[in-house]
Amino acid sequence: MVAIALIYFFNKPLGSIPPLGKFFSPFHGFLQNTTQEEDLSEEIFLRGVSEPVKVVYDNNYVPHVFAANEEDLYFTQGYLVAKDRLWQMEFYTLVSSGRLTEVVGETAFEFDRYNRRLGMARAAEEIMENQKKDEKIWRILTAYTAGVNAYISQLSYKKLPVEYKILGYEPEEWTPLKTILMLMNMRNTLNGHSDDFRLTNVLARYGIDTVNDLFPDYPTVESPIIPAGTPWNFTPEPVKTPEVTLPPLQKEVLSQYIPRPDPGIGSNNWAISGSKSATGLPILANDPHLGLSLPSIWYQMQLSAPGINVYGVALPGCPGIVIGFNKDVAWGVTNVGSDVMDFYQVKFKDGTRKEYWHDNQWKPTKTYIEEFRFKSGKVVKDTLIYTHHGPVVYNQNKKENFGTDTPAGHAMKWIALYTAGSDLGTFLALNRAKNYDDYRQALSIYSAPAQNFIFASNGNDIAITVNGKLPLKWKDQGKFILDGTNPEHDWQGFIPYEQNPTVKNPPRGFVSSANQFSTDPSYPYYLGWKFAPAYRGRRINDRLTRLKNATADSLRSIQNDNYSLMAERVLPSLIPTLEKHATPDVLPSIRLLKEWDRENTATSVAASIFETWMGELYQWIWDDDFPIDNNMLYPANDRTAQLVTSQPTSKWFDNVLTADTVETFDYIVTGSFKATLDSLTRYHGPMTEDSWAWYKIKNTGINHLVPAFKSFSRSTVKTGGGREAVNATTNRTGPSWRMVVELDKEWPRAYGLYPGGQSGRPSSRYYDNMIDSWAEGKLNPLIFMKTKDEKISKHLKNVIINPKK
Repeated sequence: MVAIALIYFFNKPLGSIPPLGKFFSPFHGFLQNTTQEEDLSEEIFLRGVSEPVKVVYDNNYVPHVFAANEEDLYFTQGYLVAKDRLWQMEFYTLVSSGRLTEVVGETAFEFDRYNRRLGMARAAEEIMENQKKDEKIWRILTAYTAGVNAYISQLSYKKLPVEYKILGYEPEEWTPLKTILMLMNMRNTLNGHSDDFRLTNVLARYGIDTVNDLFPDYPTVESPIIPAGTPWNFTPEPVKTPEVTLPPLQKEVLSQYIPRPDPGIGSNNWAISGSKSATGLPILANDPHLGLSLPSIWYQMQLSAPGINVYGVALPGCPGIVIGFNKDVAWGVTNVGSDVMDFYQVKFKDGTRKEYWHDNQWKPTKTYIEEFRFKSGKVVKDTLIYTHHGPVVYNQNKKENFGTDTPAGHAMKWIALYTAGSDLGTFLALNRAKNYDDYRQALSIYSAPAQNFIFASNGNDIAITVNGKLPLKWKDQGKFILDGTNPEHDWQGFIPYEQNPTVKNPPRGFVSSANQFSTDPSYPYYLGWKFAPAYRGRRINDRLTRLKNATADSLRSIQNDNYSLMAERVLPSLIPTLEKHATPDVLPSIRLLKEWDRENTATSVAASIFETWMGELYQWIWDDDFPIDNNMLYPANDRTAQLVTSQPTSKWFDNVLTADTVETFDYIVTGSFKATLDSLTRYHGPMTEDSWAWYKIKNTGINHLVPAFKSFSRSTVKTGGGREAVNATTNRTGPSWRMVVELDKEWPRAYGLYPGGQSGRPSSRYYDNMIDSWAEGKLNPLIFMKTKDEKISKHLKNVIINPKK
């Protein structure tokens, strides 16, 4: 009986613990996942390909796929990506569909419920149905899906990725819906945030004059994506501004949790014209900044078939190349960051929430019942309510400013739930593009998340377009919570695609973006009040302006630029104040800042002091008035810098929590500086070149998607940069792919890498082999083959995929 009990115990999942007997089996368990080598058979037979497909692996484990037709090409892409990244692909779909409870248990319930209430899975189903109407895209989707499933069908427990064994579950069949869920996950990452509730709290406490002063609609210093003065050669659509634009204000703090915009999620891209390059043709660079994770976000590959030959990075789970180049063109993306998530305060008729008040009438809601299946077998149900705006993410069972006990909630209008168009179709079209007209045509069907699509061609064209479905709004619409009863607060449509901000071949000889404001204030449409601080964009534009006879290495050096324009802006106003009140214990630190070259290099001690101090200084200035813990938000970076440099007598330097004293600019500056040095000493020991080196203080980590899997992660990566540097590497975000492409009439030359590796297996030599080179700012030459029979020097192995009879 004891033996039977042990067999039963070791072969049943225990909550989130896997069946231990199978897990520890030397023949099937985790030991089978410890080899460094990749399984590369010279010949594979698969049902699903109609003709032989040749796959050439280079020495960085990048597959170059040569197929005789489109269906075989995308089938093989699905098969190869699943072979290296299956667990990652499926994990992302579980996140966006709100199904993590099924594999990790009850601890994920609130996270899952939030994601279900966002409505991503429901929107993905509608998008999938729309994709079926496009025969070509649907054919590619189904071919890719078949390739993924061809790999899954071969898997035994022995061959499962180790994460499945640790968490105790097995992969499901892949479907086109899962591909759409992958894209929904990216929509959420880049557009799934809002400060509407927090700024509404600020408005309720301080009024509109303070909001206009501290949270202005445009910064004092900016270098917009579309060069200032660019003419708008169109007649804008009319946008009606209602008489009442401010929301019905709450007497108590709105406390709904909506993720804040993540300043680390951004990107850089630029393209220079032939007038600035050594070759006389354009050079394009892109480095999207995302959360740093293992397995890596991207997957490098070359895809070649009749009518297409393209290289770049794919999003695992999705066919085609997202960022890359072909013989004639190159393209890249950065996030726009426009305001495309708004919340409407809804007035329900009664506790059943079956009707809500809008446009002077009661309208029916739509109700959906969501089931959450826990790993334990437990099932929990949740009711999801939709108004015409979108899902009610949070309900409230308390009095609101409607003056009665009527229950209320907040419905979300979010561009990520827009189901028309085809984001996938845009990237598939760019893969085949040959010129500027093809680029513009590809962008016309794109929806979300809005991206700054940069372009360069060997026809000597460069361009950038702020592209996506951008809602028509009156000025400041969505800056605060909107009135869900008032139809004049609804979105009024979308900016026509042809009127999205764009520029081609500007006189300055380059185009660029770094998530800053898209345009100067002359653009006739409202896109939002808050974008990334201008420091990266200004630094990039300054360096590109001075650039002459540039090469790919010139652009690589800009990608790795560590200069702090923020330090250049504020330190001249701060250091004299420090010196005026200096005590002997802080003099060495002040001297370091005075002598500092403003470069956030990996070993800089001054960078550690400055960057830590800025966080402390912001808190000392703003936390008494706009406490983050009380669902407020601090004024923007630019406004704070303006306060520090030109308004030292401002009332905002006084700490309102200290009734008996009035704090001054000098007090805040010196006190926060001393607190910074105390904090660095407490956590890192006395100041030395080693202990206070910037890379140790910043502590950039590239962690596994499951944070608990520490042994599958890399920590304290030796790299410089910072949030406001062009090399925007923080403790957990940074350049997820760096690419530079020199266009050429005959054949392009390209360079790139990302912080990780091609394989998703933690034991593989190709799991994290590019991290050290990435940290050093290097780029690998990208092998872009002309034909399947071309000989390459950095060759690993050839694999032939044959049809299986």
